[in-house]
Amino acid sequence: MTQHFGVWYRVGIFLCVLWVSRAAVAAEAYIVAPRDGEAVSNPVTVVFGLRGIGVAPAGVMQEGTGHHHLLIDTGLPDLDKPIPTDDQHRHFGGGQTEVTLELEPGTHTLQLLLGDYAHIPHTPPVVSAPITITVE
Repeated sequence: MTQHFGVWYRVGIFLCVLWVSRAAVAAEAYIVAPRDGEAVSNPVTVVFGLRGIGVAPAGVMQEGTGHHHLLIDTGLPDLDKPIPTDDQHRHFGGGQTEVTLELEPGTHTLQLLLGDYAHIPHTPPVVSAPITITVE
């Protein structure tokens, strides 16, 4: 009987790992608006999209959730550390799914990166494709 329990225990652990891994792989962040290549004027409203994972405020440790960070004119930060807080790394720890902001005229790149309750990117990272916009 104990031998059968051990086998079923290992099968259960495997299925749990598989389920969590599949959920993480299916997660996707994307920018709904503005569209890549779009010319916009101030103020610029950026609408965040998310699929396969939920939104929860920073500080709330809940499996399968995170909160948005908007990267402006910068590449991805170190994915093993908390996402920096500065003008190029905007935090939305309240669970916000859009922002209206003022950007200098010119070309800008925008990208979303989801962070966990402690602002650390998920593994694998849930990150959008970067988009380029022109503020006129």
